[in-house]
Amino acid sequence: MDSAYLISIFLLLSTALTTINASIHIYQNQLFNEVGNAYLLPGGSEGLAASRSSDNSVSDGRSFIRFENITFWRTQAAADEQSDKEHGTGLIQAVIFEAADRNNIGGSAYGGQRSICCTPDLAKLEGCKQGEVIRIPSSTDSKWPMVLNIYFGGNDLSTSMDNAKVPIMKTGMYNLFFIACDPKLKGTTMSGKTVWKNPDGYLPGRMAPLKKFYVYMMIAYLLLSAIWFSQYVRFWKDILLLQHCITAVIGLGLFEMILWYFDYSNFNSTGMRPVVITTWVVTVGAIRKTLSRLLILSVSMGYGVVRPTLGGLTSKVLLLGATYFLASELLDITEYVGTINDISGRARLFLVLPDAFLDAFLILWIFTSLSKTLEQLQVKRISAKLDLYRKFSNALAVAVIASVAWITFEVYFKATDPFNERWQSAWIITAFWDILSFALLCVICYLWAPSQSSQRYAYSEDVKDEFDDEEAQSLTRGQSDGDVNLVKQERNNGNAGVSDPEDDSEEDKRE
Repeated sequence: MDSAYLISIFLLLSTALTTINASIHIYQNQLFNEVGNAYLLPGGSEGLAASRSSDNSVSDGRSFIRFENITFWRTQAAADEQSDKEHGTGLIQAVIFEAADRNNIGGSAYGGQRSICCTPDLAKLEGCKQGEVIRIPSSTDSKWPMVLNIYFGGNDLSTSMDNAKVPIMKTGMYNLFFIACDPKLKGTTMSGKTVWKNPDGYLPGRMAPLKKFYVYMMIAYLLLSAIWFSQYVRFWKDILLLQHCITAVIGLGLFEMILWYFDYSNFNSTGMRPVVITTWVVTVGAIRKTLSRLLILSVSMGYGVVRPTLGGLTSKVLLLGATYFLASELLDITEYVGTINDISGRARLFLVLPDAFLDAFLILWIFTSLSKTLEQLQVKRISAKLDLYRKFSNALAVAVIASVAWITFEVYFKATDPFNERWQSAWIITAFWDILSFALLCVICYLWAPSQSSQRYAYSEDVKDEFDDEEAQSLTRGQSDGDVNLVKQERNNGNAGVSDPEDDSEEDKRE
């Protein structure tokens, strides 16, 4: 099999096959995998910016990959085949290269199958050393790809690597592989860790811009909070229940942005990501996302504006909210908390599907409910509320169109960049959803801003709304048959377009 293809496959799986705790990649008895004529162990892949200085602080401008306490163990059978007086009885090579130089590892004899390790034919043709990794110098820097050699001594079962530090002088997506070309080293395992650092700290390159992004989001939420709460306090006597819910969502959004910033700051300073802190962050985020979606759904149903309660749908809405929270929480914990390995990668795939399904179901329910609410308001000719809901529906339509367009772009972005070479702009994928969510929240705040006329949009007993059969049974339970018939008669009159001018005048006054 083509070695370039094999390297490409392992580049895609390198994150999945190592235990990663932030920018410190930890290896715990990791087993080398047989790939072609070599044994490989992926050590990590991160975007690193070029070094800017040589100070010694965390934000010192230095960028490097540091090896710490790396130890290799070969099998007892492999060790017994060697003499205790021999030196260099087994070679393992640490290979560091940019994703753009991935084809510089390996070679091919006579245009045939490519090999990672040098074979007798390749040794004659390309001058490589048999039993070692084939390395073709980069066209931009002959020192790269960089290869570090680690030898077993005599019949020792283990060998340790020096705590070396490799400075990064060029910005790029760097990959680390540990490779053994000796067939006798089959079954070799490795333990230890590598530390990957960018000029401004330990945040991976693709995540570093998000730290500054969350600062801007905090400022945006603070401004929105200041404007909203000033109106909220000023007109607190006229506040609707719906506006209390909006207040809660704003508060949760601000709290979430603050937590994300401190999580990233701690990550950047220490290179570690404590499970407890990150769990708190994703939990607050899951609560905020759940409440936001339930708020939009309730508004679309006309809750508090054209109907006093959700009737028989209350339990269904709460059940959907609980299910969405659970799915979102599990997905975010899988993505942000704990180790990243092959099992959790598969688990994440199964967790994405229910989360996506619930989002699609929510969108369908929201627009179906919104359509019914608009129809009811149009039939009743409640102009103020109708205008409000038309603006709200337009905002939702724009948000959905933007979401679909962005998902399409995201799929294209990832499909055309399998090796993450555009890592410097990858943060935009995550940031967009926070921006869209905030923009939609701003629209809702604008439409339902606290004011002296807030009660103008509140549900009024003088105007009866149309409900489906289930809701009608819930809301009319306990009323006499005559009352129900009267409601039906008024509904029929409204649909027939028959109205009394005096009644219309009175309704206009109420509006």
